[in-house]
Parts: sequence; structure tokens; C-alpha cells
Amino acid sequence: MSRLRELARNARFTASFVAGALATDPAWLVLQAARRTPARVSAVVVPAVERVLGDGTTGPAGRLRAAWARGDVSALRATTPRTRTERRVRAALLGQVALLEPEPGPAGVPAADAPGGAADRAAAGIAVHHHLTNSLPHTQSGYTLRTHAILLAQRAAGTRLTATTRPGYPLTVGAVTAHGTDVVDGVAYRRLVPRSLPADHRRRFDDGVELLVRALEDARPDVVHATTPWTTGDTARAAARRLGLPWVYEVRGLPEETWAASHPTPEARDRAAASERFALVRATETELALSADHVVTLSGTMRDELAGRGVPRERITVVPNAVPDELLDTAAPSPAEARARLGLRPGRALVGTVSSVVGYEGLDTVLRTVARLRSQGHDVAALVVGDGVARPGLLRLADELGIAEHAHLPGRVPRDLARTYLAALDVVLVPRRPDRVTRLVTPLKPVEAMAAGRPVVASDLPALAEVLSPLDGGAPAGVLVDPDDVEAWASAVGGLLAEDATRAALVAAGRAVAAERTWSRLVTRYTDVYARTTRRRVA
Repeated sequence: MSRLRELARNARFTASFVAGALATDPAWLVLQAARRTPARVSAVVVPAVERVLGDGTTGPAGRLRAAWARGDVSALRATTPRTRTERRVRAALLGQVALLEPEPGPAGVPAADAPGGAADRAAAGIAVHHHLTNSLPHTQSGYTLRTHAILLAQRAAGTRLTATTRPGYPLTVGAVTAHGTDVVDGVAYRRLVPRSLPADHRRRFDDGVELLVRALEDARPDVVHATTPWTTGDTARAAARRLGLPWVYEVRGLPEETWAASHPTPEARDRAAASERFALVRATETELALSADHVVTLSGTMRDELAGRGVPRERITVVPNAVPDELLDTAAPSPAEARARLGLRPGRALVGTVSSVVGYEGLDTVLRTVARLRSQGHDVAALVVGDGVARPGLLRLADELGIAEHAHLPGRVPRDLARTYLAALDVVLVPRRPDRVTRLVTPLKPVEAMAAGRPVVASDLPALAEVLSPLDGGAPAGVLVDPDDVEAWASAVGGLLAEDATRAALVAAGRAVAAERTWSRLVTRYTDVYARTTRRRVA
């Protein structure tokens, strides 16, 4: 497709997307646009927009959006729309509900193990198509970094790869001049752009399936590999079934738990977890995992959760978060060297993290820990790199704690620069809040921190204990702390800053754990899954 045709297609779709958002949720559209401005601008603009527009639960259709935000599907169904806007909003929200109704049908049949070793299977050159929610270069997150590392490792292992992203992406996140295919480090991400974005969610789904079917017909894979959430997985399943292809579902998170954890108070989180919306998403995710030919997930905690939902353990493979070999092979700069490169003030300790800035990450604990340490006479500063809905609140909290001049929150940074920021830290903090999602889902950043030779202090949660421990079990290579005990955080961090021998021992243990978790080591787990799923027989 020529560049002019790409831009024309992008313009047509974007106009349709914006028109739909203006008709159903203009406050959401304005807020999303504000959040995609540069970090220094969004820190000022987003709170101002939120004060003016609120959260979208006021105005003509506010009661409908409020019901959906609570997860109260019964109230949504029972509401009688009084205006044209309310009719549109109600129809759009009920369209999402309709897509969440799990389809009946038998679970996938386990494939027989293929003979031969992993090397034989890799040499067979299985062709795999990855269908993704988003990707580099337009989105930088743990999800996209994991995806990209997997694709690079699979390509190096002999797997033939193609990849697509969800319909409309990345235009729906503001990249209106995006190319039809982005190539990053030699990996091609093909974009599926519909002609328009219909108001009817079933039509949107069908259009997405049709676009993916065409991409699969071009790619001719042996197996389709999709990831959570259900919107991505359901599209991949429908397209794979249309073409008679096996499909693998990689459960990287629990979307219903993440949604519940996004609510601001414990009471609101409890109500969300008891809602019909929560139950519908959970049922849909479970049904997708049951229907897949094989399931991949990130941890033992996640495997146990899926098995508890009825997915046979023999059809679940754990592929934990890992790092590229070069992260271990290349010496990271010292904290002082990294801070000099970044122009950060020298001569004082720096603690914090590189993370998505959302509520359940518990990043207020970083600021509270630094405030407590400074009150005890320690010359220490906070660094929180990343962006998200919680960033404005963190900036306000730094002011309230009186540490604004000792708290550096640069917002989004390029992925290469993110590693330099990670190296600038004397201690990496992973202060996740004790929600169900954080007890089950393992993040990527602790592994990267250990590989870079940085000591880790983390919330004492099952998923974090697992990600910090050797793959065959053993003591965690990090300090685990009660998530809610700021005094304990200050004590743990202060102790590591003061005790060189303790810090060095923790770094050595962390490097050993990270050395087990490299993509070159773990990629054979994928080739085993694909060989089983396709029932390929190797001579």
C-alpha cells in the first residue's frame, strides 16, 4: 500500500473513531487526548481537564456511564434512555455486554506430545502468527517489551514469525500517521485498520475477524498465538477457527482483576469485584482459556488460578518474565555514571522504580519511604519513571510530603533511556498494593532490575516472591516487606543503603536468578508448546 493510501485510510478511520467518541463519550476523548501530551504538559493539563469534565459520569448520559463504571449491568439494562445521546451510549455499552456473553462449546482437546527434542522442533521451522493488543514503537509497557523480546528470541531459534495488532491500533491511541507495518529490530508489526469504526460492537468484532483472517491467509502460519485480554483473544480464536488453525492463548493478566483494582477505594474495589461486569469478564476469560489448544501464562500463581477455573494443568505452560541475554552480558553503568548521563543531581542516594503509574503499583509508597528516610536524616531522593493515571496524584503527594524538590517524575521516556534510569537507582522498589491482581500477576521490572545489578525491595506478595526466586525454588533474591508498613520500607531501604556487604550479596543473588530467566533459555518452552499444539511429528 502506498504511503498516500495509508494516510488516507488512517484519516478515514480516525474521523470515524473521533465522531463515535464525540457522540458517546466526549469527556473520555478529551481526557485521552490530554493524557497523550508530553509529560510536563499532561501533569498540568490532565488535572485541569478532570476538574472541568469530571470522570464522564455527569451530564445527559452520566448515569449510564456511572452504572458501567460500577459494573452494574442490571442498572444499565433497566435504564430508560431519555435523549438521543443516552440511547447511543446505552446501545454502545450494551453492545460490549453482548460480546462478553461467553459462547458455549467444548474445551480444546489436548494435543499429543511430539517426539524429538526442543532443538529438533525448532529446526522444523514452525510458522507462528502472533495477534497482539499493542506493540512497539507506539506503546512501551511490560506487555510490549515482553512481546518484542519473545519475537526476537523465537526468530533467533528458527521460528517463522508474523504479527498483527488489534483492529484500529495504533490510530486509536493517537498515532494518526502510523505506517501500515512498523518494523522494530527486524520484527514486522502489521496494523489492521478497518474502513470505519461502527457503533455496533458486533460489527466491529466481525470486521476485526475479517481483517485478521486476511492477514493469516497471507502469512499461512501453523498456529495462531494470541494474548489477553479477551478482546484480542476472541478475535484470534474466531479467525483461527475460520481457517482450521490451532491457537494458543497467553494469559498475561486477569483483566477483571486489573479493572477492579483500578477503583480508588477499598470499598469501590470490593463492589467492582462483586459486580456483574466483573463476573462477565472473568467468565469470558475462563471460557477462552478452556477453548484454546494450549495456554501459556507467566507464573505458578497464575497457573494455579487457571487450573482452579478448570483448565487442565497439562495444557498450561509457564513461561515467566525474562530479559534479553545482552542485559546480563553488558555491564550496566554505576548509579553515579547513570545519573551523570541523565543530568540528575549527584552525591545523594536515589531509590524508586520504572513502572506504569497506576494505583495498584502502590507508588505512593516510594514517596512516603523517601519522606520517612529524609526525616531520619538520610540524604535520599525518589525517582519514579513512567506515566499513567496516578501520576498527577503522585506529584501532589510529593508537595504534601514536602519532598517535591527531592522527587523526580520525568514521565514517559524512550525504552533505551528507561534502562539508564533503572541503572541510576541505588535500590529498586516494587511497592505493589495487596490486591488480588498483584498477588497473582508477576511484573517484568524486578527481573530487569536484578539483571542490571540493582537490589530489589518488594511488597511481600506471592507473585513478587515467585518472580524474585530461583525457578526451582529457594529464597527470594530480594527483600520482601509488608506493603502497608512505611516504617518497614524505610528500614529495609535504609539498611541496604548503609550496608555495602548486604547490598552486594543481594545483587549477586539477583543476578543468579536473572541468569535463569533469559529469553534464549526460555524460548524452547514456546517451541515445545507449538509442536504439541500442531501435533507435528518430527522424524
